[in-house]
Order: sequence, then C-alpha cells, then structure tokens
Amino acid sequence: MFFSNFAVDKTEETMNWQQLITNKRLGQEHRHPERHDDRTEFKRDYDRLIFSAPFRRLQNKTQVFPLPGSIFVHNRLTHSLEVSSVGMSLGNDVARQLTARTPLLADTMISEIGQIVATACLAHDMGNPPFGHSGEKAIQAFYTDGGGSDLQRHVSHGFWDDITHFEGNANAFRLLTHQFCGRRPGGFVMTYSMLASIVKYPFSSSAAGKKGKFGFFCTERDVFRRIADELGLVCLSAPGDPLRYARHPLVYLVEAADDICYEIMDLEDAHKLKILSLEETMSLLLGFYDEAGQERLLKRIKDEGLTDDNEKVVYLRSCVIGLLENECAKVFVENEEQILAGTFEGSLIDKISEMPRNAYRRCCKLSVERIYRSKPVLDVELSGYKIIQTLLEQFTEAAVHPERFYSKQLIARVSSQYDIQSADLETRLMAVIDYISGMTDVYSLDVYQKINGSSLPIV
Repeated sequence: MFFSNFAVDKTEETMNWQQLITNKRLGQEHRHPERHDDRTEFKRDYDRLIFSAPFRRLQNKTQVFPLPGSIFVHNRLTHSLEVSSVGMSLGNDVARQLTARTPLLADTMISEIGQIVATACLAHDMGNPPFGHSGEKAIQAFYTDGGGSDLQRHVSHGFWDDITHFEGNANAFRLLTHQFCGRRPGGFVMTYSMLASIVKYPFSSSAAGKKGKFGFFCTERDVFRRIADELGLVCLSAPGDPLRYARHPLVYLVEAADDICYEIMDLEDAHKLKILSLEETMSLLLGFYDEAGQERLLKRIKDEGLTDDNEKVVYLRSCVIGLLENECAKVFVENEEQILAGTFEGSLIDKISEMPRNAYRRCCKLSVERIYRSKPVLDVELSGYKIIQTLLEQFTEAAVHPERFYSKQLIARVSSQYDIQSADLETRLMAVIDYISGMTDVYSLDVYQKINGSSLPIV
C-alpha cells in the first residue's frame, strides 16, 4: 500500500504525454544500436528483465508466507508476473480511453503505456532484500540502533540517511541504473520512461520524513534528476532543498496493479493454507459486489459446475481483480489533469467507487489481523530479521577492517561485481548492502549458517 503524496500547491507547470513517453535509453543516449527484429524498445526492456538473474532470483524470495512449502503459495517472482499482467491491462485500458477522449494522442507513443507499465511491474520488487519488509527493517535497524550505529561519524549525512531509511524501491532503481563493477554504463540500459515508472517516491532520503520512504540513493540522485528533467516531471523542491519531484503518471498504474494483486492474492494463499475458511474468503470476495452481483456470481459458480473449494475462490478472485482493474483505470482517466499537474494525492485504489473501496479496506484490515500476524508469517520474519542482522554485522566489520584475516576470508566470498575492495569506506559499505540485499532467502540462510559454523560444505 502507498501513503498519500505530500500535499503540494497547485502549479502552472504540467507534464505532457509526448515528453513522458520516450524510448531513450540510459547509457545509450547518443547511440542507435542496429536492430534485427521488430520489437519496440519497451518490449526490449521487458525481455531484458525476464531473462535477467536478479529477476530469476525473485523465485526464492518470500512474498508473505514462508518458502518453500508443501502447498504452493506466491513468491516474489509469481507475484511480479501477476502484477505485470494486471499492469498491462491497466495501461492498455488507460491508453485506449485517453486516445478516445483526445484523438491527438494517437500521434504519440501513448499506445505503449501497457508495455511500459507491465515492465515496470516486473521490476518493482527487484530491489527487495531477503524476507521482504522484515529484511528492510533489519537493514534499517542495524544502522539506527544495532552494530552499525557507530559508523555515523565516519560517513556523510546523505549516505547515513540512505542506509538508515533503506528502501526496496530505491534499491530497485539502483539495481537497474547503477554501474556495478563489470557492468556497462547505465546498469540494465533501460528506457527513461520505464525507469521513472518504478519510482513510487520520487525524492531523496533526506526528504523521506517519518514514513522512511524514498526513491533513490545519493549515488543515483543525478541519474534520477537527468531522467526526471528529460521526461518533464514536475519539480517540487526549491533550490537548496532535498530533491523532490512529482511522480511519473505511470507510477500510479504500477502501484494500482501491485495493490490489487498483493491484497487479493494473499486472500487466496491464506485460504490454501487454511488461515481463512472458505466461508470467510468467499464472503470477503463477494463483498465487492451488491446483492444482485453476488447472486449472479454464485449462479455462475453453480452453472460452471465448480465444486472444488479452491476453484470457487480462484473464480471469485479473478472477478474481483477484473473489477478493481476497471475501477482504477477509470479513476486514472478521470483525474488525468491532476495527475499530469503533479497535484493528485493518494493512490488510485483510494478513489474507486464506494462499495469496492470499502470491500478492499475490509480485506486490508483482515489481512493485518489474520494473515500478516499469523504464526507462519511471524516466524519467517523473526528468522529473517536475525539472519540479515548477523550477515550485516559480519560483512560490515570486514568492510571496515579489510586488513584482518577473517575479513579477507569474508570479502573473498563476495561477488566481484560489488566494489567491496574500494578505497572509499562508503563504497565498501554500500557493496555489503548490495550483496546482502541481492541474496535469496535460501542463499542468505546458507551463508548465515556457514559463517556461524553451523553448516559445513559437503565434499
């Protein structure tokens, strides 16, 4: 879920679709590589992510419930694929409606919105550390009140803000744009429009406030500024203030696709794991419809001969996702002017019709009470927190004192793509965070056991 945007004064400055959608690539601004097929540049973005190692690693990162299990539930990979599917539908619906209302948009690349949103949805969780939000909290806490708190006097203020507010969203932008050791300039060399579409919080960590959300680390600040200015994003910061922009409009569609899948798919998983009964699950899903709509859906279930409990839930879940997708597309189109002006506040799902909005909120409330605080979820969060904290403690010590024997042994474990042997302390510390945040749940557990001497390699 996303918190409301900062309140901003109305401005005469506004964004426009012709500038917002560009196939210019980060790292190839002045190159026009030879092409051997008819894929669009935005489809190339999609394919690059699908075939990338960081995307594949999402299959072994926790979504909500522990991995692996005897009953298949969602991991970060399946979640991202589903969000991408919904994002494609949202983008295509919005593009069709906007073009019908303003025919002149047909001369722009607005028809590519669906592909751009689908690709951004694939990438939206790529920066998440092992164990999801528990991993994020473990990284933040290590520096605020853990073993890394003494480092504050040795690093810059901006770097300290970054690591004490560590954010998976900012880390995704770093992963896709940063030139790690041995990687070409521009990171994944993605299009400007796609990169801007994943930045939910388009401001620096020093402007994060109490909620701790931000969109890019200091190391990528100039890259984001270049992308934002090229696309004509509305700048909301005064000279000398922390950098802050209005969102790229497509961020709202990426966020809506994530909100829809995250909440509704968790209900299906909770039912499979018997955390929620069939009656509870169906009641929540039917709650998105009025009495006539509920009767119509129940009749369809009967007419289709769906007798399996899981099939009933899957059918209702698909109907609800379709309903929410249509509602969010409608809200976007109705609020296009405010979105382009950078004055729209909140998320699209906050503004949908009353009945589905109330039903969605009931699902959110129950998820907090029954799912996210269930014993299996709490157990994996507690374990993950301890694993991440221990890894940070050991590898940070090695980065601070690389001359020690044990430090050299640990550093030798780190992939050469991370600049952990840099002469600069901040670069070495960030390499530790890059290394650990890129781990899968299983790999982080394996490293944790090995460095603690509780697991030895079998020869």
